[in-house]
Amino acid sequence: MTAIFTLSSLALIISSVLIVVAWALAKRSHMDREKMSPFECGFDPMSSARLPFSLRFFLLAVIFLIFDVEIVLLFPAITKMMAATDLVSSAGVLCFLLILILGLFHEWNEGSLNWME
Repeated sequence: MTAIFTLSSLALIISSVLIVVAWALAKRSHMDREKMSPFECGFDPMSSARLPFSLRFFLLAVIFLIFDVEIVLLFPAITKMMAATDLVSSAGVLCFLLILILGLFHEWNEGSLNWME
């Protein structure tokens, strides 16, 4: 029993020493200028972060995400409709498709899809 306690205490001490040594060595390279500067996708990180952002582009991205999620929801419905021939599931999938198409026409008529203007 004392051998297990001695071995576990020795492992704890060795682990603690290794953690302290690794922390001390890593502290030296932590203050590098390149590591401390933010990554801005190729832009100068020292310029203003408050640049104007196109709201139309943001709306188009949100619309894309909404329709993308709806397409993901549509795939299992189509496979269920292929497997089952009952009228209720077919009507539900067709109602869902109708809502999708009406939403697309609404966004098109509203002009949200024309983000290059």
